[in-house]
Amino acid sequence: MKLSKLANEIAESPTLALNEEARLLRERGEAVIHLGIGEPKNKTPLNAILASAAKLTSGEVKYTPADGMPALKKAVIRYTEENYNRLVAPENVLITNGAKQSIFNILYSILNPQDEVIVLAPYWVSYPEMIKMCYGKPIIVTPGNGTFTPNFEEIEHAITSYTRAIIVNSPNNPSGVIYPPELIGKLVEFCERKGLYLICDDIYHKLVFEHKVAHPAFEFTGKAVEDSHIIVVNGVAKVYGMTGFRVGWVVAPRELIRVMTNVTAQTTSGVSPVSQAAAEGALNGLQTVVEALRLQLENNRTVLLQEMKTFNGARLIPPEGTFYAFPDLRAFGSSSVELSKFLLKKALVVTVPGKEFGMEGFIRLSISGTVKDVTDGIARIKWALDQTSPNEIYIGDKKMIRDWM
Repeated sequence: MKLSKLANEIAESPTLALNEEARLLRERGEAVIHLGIGEPKNKTPLNAILASAAKLTSGEVKYTPADGMPALKKAVIRYTEENYNRLVAPENVLITNGAKQSIFNILYSILNPQDEVIVLAPYWVSYPEMIKMCYGKPIIVTPGNGTFTPNFEEIEHAITSYTRAIIVNSPNNPSGVIYPPELIGKLVEFCERKGLYLICDDIYHKLVFEHKVAHPAFEFTGKAVEDSHIIVVNGVAKVYGMTGFRVGWVVAPRELIRVMTNVTAQTTSGVSPVSQAAAEGALNGLQTVVEALRLQLENNRTVLLQEMKTFNGARLIPPEGTFYAFPDLRAFGSSSVELSKFLLKKALVVTVPGKEFGMEGFIRLSISGTVKDVTDGIARIKWALDQTSPNEIYIGDKKMIRDWM
């Protein structure tokens, strides 16, 4: 069978592969703890359920406009005004099948072959692959200061005549870091001066801890959306815990939205009206559900930090937001892939290798589950790796003895 060279070069999603392996282990009755997936345990907000049920009950589940239903776009416009202090028109908004499609359509719409996109490491696993799928070239900028935050000079040094855009994800997946306002401000000024797009993946922007603030890029420009080089991506998957509804959106200049709408129309068509109704319900409903999720995550983070204090050999920069922590486990081996495989085999804990995020020797842990998931998961990881931890542990109803040290 002859397949596309480009398609063959696209890497498998590591999170999806690990999810499948964990599913198979659970089907065999194994007591797997999943610290790999960024998906909270919360129930779908009631307003979202009622709105989607009303759409189903009406029987009017038909094609929708490629750029999104007017009612949802109106909700996004209000959300943008309230959270970004920017008043935008319906022509500045595109509704997509999840924020992932938003980012892909942006890249497809702005890149020519061999154009470059600056990606800040650690990065979400899909950014480089999406860029390559659009015949672009990802240019990875890795902090040289031992943190998860590059300085502006490192980013500026990576810019060439082929650079088309910079992707910023703050709060960041996988590290949980929030980029300082000084860095965001410099990037906004630089992109506007150089005519580069600043793609802001704000999918976690309200999930922050200890009164931290993820400063939006619009805060650092006086320009209207129409005249700016800022592109904002968001959605309901993370902040509302509505991962399965697959609704995201883009706020950008009209001409870019027009082109992206054409791309959407020729690929997936519009988003399901049931999902759009649910998203509208979430945006227009009580926002206490967002704060409840944020508090749950913050509590899980507190538990995680407490458990990590006794983990000899591990180094962790405390996450400031998102669902994740990104500990440095290079003391236990240089290959994060092998480390994740080892933890799944020995401790039945799913993690995601840091190599997939551009940082070898780290692993990503999700704190989006229960407190018990966090405490038991970290206990198992310490048992498997830290020789100063107890030699015996119960995994499910089985007593396990560490015999590899």
